[in-house]
Amino acid sequence: MKVRIPQQNSQADMMRKLQQFQENSAKLEEELSEKEYDVTSGGGAVSVKIKGTKEVLEIKIDPDLLADAKDEPEMLEDLLVVAVNQAIELVESTHEEEMGKLTAGLNLPNIPGF
Repeated sequence: MKVRIPQQNSQADMMRKLQQFQENSAKLEEELSEKEYDVTSGGGAVSVKIKGTKEVLEIKIDPDLLADAKDEPEMLEDLLVVAVNQAIELVESTHEEEMGKLTAGLNLPNIPGF
């Protein structure tokens, strides 16, 4: 009976994979940082446009909501907080998902951040 020992990646192969990962990672980081996301809250009454760098580019508020906010400013404040937090969460989850796709199959050792 023959025992099959799986081939281990040589150090050169590992270095090549890491270099390729770094190049792909840098390219993906650049693409993700340029991407723009649109999020709404309050049934579309508040919309936020955010960049992949988490820079808020634009906030739009429905004029009817502004009129209502005169009596209840807390409602508008809450909707703004919800929309911005959702936008940030969307950027982070998209970033994690895309980076996860990049690292899948690399079979990297347990290195923090990978």
